[in-house]
Amino acid sequence: MVVRREKKSRSFRGSHTHGWGAKKKHRGAGSKGGKGFAGSLGANKFYVQMNFPGHIGKKGFHRPVKAKEEINGINVLNLATMDGKEFDLATMGYNKLLGKGKIGKAITVKVKYASEQAIAKIEGAGGKVVLG
Repeated sequence: MVVRREKKSRSFRGSHTHGWGAKKKHRGAGSKGGKGFAGSLGANKFYVQMNFPGHIGKKGFHRPVKAKEEINGINVLNLATMDGKEFDLATMGYNKLLGKGKIGKAITVKVKYASEQAIAKIEGAGGKVVLG
């Protein structure tokens, strides 16, 4: 390939700065403006826009996510060890009754949610589960 223009470095022979001002300028990695996409909104913006179109900016819509209700459960096993015949689990800080364990006494439990296994165990012992 024919070189149509002489290299800039040839005309700067004898100049220890080659047109970059002080000796420190254009020397180390600190003159690059960072690695990767660092400085892509400032010093390297033109480079990023030319070589990676669409990298800068926002596009589209993110559907807001509804917060799910946190489930705090308590097992039948724990109720069997407590004293009393009636339990309101909402006041105790629980919103679901789970079916792990055995129960031998008839109790009444008021709770928002309950598993089928837990309901079967309490009703099998002669108790009652009130949902809601």
